Amino acid sequence: MSRVVGKNSWALLLIILAGVVLGGFIGYLAKDVPYLSWLNYGQEFGIGNGNDHSTVSLNLGVMVINFGIRIKFTIAGIIGLVLGIIIYRKL
Repeated sequence: MSRVVGKNSWALLLIILAGVVLGGFIGYLAKDVPYLSWLNYGQEFGIGNGNDHSTVSLNLGVMVINFGIRIKFTIAGIIGLVLGIIIYRKL
């Protein structure tokens, strides 16, 4: 009963997610530094996007549930994603 040892797809997802989050955090920290502000350059989209903060509402009579999601892609987040994939391939 030999089991083929392969790379775990959950580990890939976790490493990529960590890379994107850390990259986005670094981009956010670098937004006020003049020569690193380009790391925070990106695009934001989703439901509840922008200044209007409009969300999808579900009125159940007794309670109202609001749904919204915003995703922001930045250069630092993309760099973190690529580094996460490279780190996963090295493991």
